[in-house]
Amino acid sequence: MMNELSLSAYDYDLPSHLIALTPLKNKEDSKLLVYNRQDKSITHSTFLEFASFLPKNTLLVFNDTKVIPARIYGKKIHSNLQEGAKIEGLFHKILGENLYLFQFRGKLKEGDRIDFYGKTCKILKNLEMGFKEVGFFKEEKALSLEEFLGFLEEFGHIPLPPYLKREDTKEDREDYQSVFAKNIGAVAAPTASLHFSKESFENLKRNFKTAFVTLHVGAGTFLPVSVENILEHKMHKESYEITKDMQKRIEEAEHITAIGTTAARTIEFYARTKQISGECDLFLHPKNPPLKTNALLTNFHLPKSTLLMLVASFVGLEEMKRIYKEAILKEYRFYSYGDGMLIL
Repeated sequence: MMNELSLSAYDYDLPSHLIALTPLKNKEDSKLLVYNRQDKSITHSTFLEFASFLPKNTLLVFNDTKVIPARIYGKKIHSNLQEGAKIEGLFHKILGENLYLFQFRGKLKEGDRIDFYGKTCKILKNLEMGFKEVGFFKEEKALSLEEFLGFLEEFGHIPLPPYLKREDTKEDREDYQSVFAKNIGAVAAPTASLHFSKESFENLKRNFKTAFVTLHVGAGTFLPVSVENILEHKMHKESYEITKDMQKRIEEAEHITAIGTTAARTIEFYARTKQISGECDLFLHPKNPPLKTNALLTNFHLPKSTLLMLVASFVGLEEMKRIYKEAILKEYRFYSYGDGMLIL
């Protein structure tokens, strides 16, 4: 019997050719592994049949966050105003008026300045884990939030997950975004949502009750767990919001299907706190299982990740490992642009 609190229990070997580098042209052609918790059965299907597996009374809960082109490239400005080393920046979140949370590749300290396409980024404060508070200026005048977001939209790059090991393309601007993305603020996509075309999404809305929550997915979602006892892991925080109307739908639902781990974490954080907005740092694992969510659609996740532990919170460690072994055997495509799994 494996220790469900041991990090090593969540490791597995994945053949590199099963990592999906790009999405399939037709979203509904993606494979769908359906796991039934009642009889522990596994069914192999495709997203074309997704709706047929759902209980008729379920409420489908989607995360409508929108991915920002959050990765930008610039050059360090020296005191003599000459350009220096190349710098890569990754926007994480808004902290206040002209105050943003960033990570950088390149050596930087408080007071340093970087030129990003004619805009000056000033390092205001060093934080833990390599994060920095920064401000953006044009000719010493602070950028408004509208100007800053417009700047990212024009010059930023889609922040593809690091395991894809490739540069983003113009196609990623559409591919790495759900068809119902609405509220801008994420630096990673809620990838289970990427399986739906406009047509299949509209079909789901016609046939099932739906609700939308907003959780702005952060880059912390890709951070591996580094402590052997997973209970010692410090979960990252992500901003979320649930409107009063959506709160009512979730409260009244007889059955809930979360479309993605971020939707599940938002539902479960609300179930525990009854707060409809704030910072979500919920860590779901076998010792902290879901309370409100009855079913989950999700992709196949990285070894030793909190997302894998979230899956185990629904099905248990032993069954999670069995499911993943089966998915590898059947050559499912893994990670953000890969195939999906429906847990019933």
